[in-house]
Amino acid sequence: MESTQSTWRTIAILIARLIFAAMFAMGVAFKFMDMGATAGYIAAAGFPFPLFLAWCAAILETLLVIAFLTGAFLTPLALIGAVYVTFLGFAFHGPSHWAAEQAEFGAFMSHFPFAAGLLYAAVHGPGSVLALRQGWPGRA
Repeated sequence: MESTQSTWRTIAILIARLIFAAMFAMGVAFKFMDMGATAGYIAAAGFPFPLFLAWCAAILETLLVIAFLTGAFLTPLALIGAVYVTFLGFAFHGPSHWAAEQAEFGAFMSHFPFAAGLLYAAVHGPGSVLALRQGWPGRA
């Protein structure tokens, strides 16, 4: 990899980081606006301790927002994020939901490009601009 990063690549990486941060920020905002509704959604899926899990999700998503905005710990958090969004796809929109509502299949499928993008971000890191270098050795 080159030591200097081209302008277009720098811009693309920064825009991608902002998009990821915005996506997770929207999720966090909805959770904090009505944590009870999030807990209810989790309970409806059959998970125990729904309020605790809602807070865990909000905290994880907050950490993801911070990672994408700062670049700090981006690799490990993006890997965790990829697992998280894949889990969400199966848990809340998986095959058991498709018979009752065909639109659930689309919701399920939308999680995979998101997970792929997170894996890509984990592999390539936050770029060389506006990125704190924290995280795993050799990666941010």
